[in-house]
Amino acid sequence: MALTGGNRHVITQLTPLLEAIPPVRGRRGRPRRRPDSLYADRAYDFDKHRNLVRARGIEPRFARRSTEHGSGLGVHRWVVEQTIALLHWIRRLRTRWEIRDDIHQAFLSIACSIICWRRLNKHSI
Repeated sequence: MALTGGNRHVITQLTPLLEAIPPVRGRRGRPRRRPDSLYADRAYDFDKHRNLVRARGIEPRFARRSTEHGSGLGVHRWVVEQTIALLHWIRRLRTRWEIRDDIHQAFLSIACSIICWRRLNKHSI
């Protein structure tokens, strides 16, 4: 998760988010690697962004511009949309009242931790 201004375009955060992805742990003794693919919406469908993702060894799965909906990527993107909806359940995060961004970042981190804990707790039973 990354905290930016409300008037920033999502494209500006592609590089920092790609650099923030930690290597996926494999079996013991195997080298760590990056995720195999990255799913994104039509805003990222430019050769510049595809090449940036490929340079890191990740296959871009971006929805194509000027095509009809129903590409099948919604199955994977639904997880992200659901998490954003869960963040909006927390009233403190729905509208930003804090002036300092570090305080808002702390509340956002706590909310993400709670969402992950609930999801892991639900699947472990």
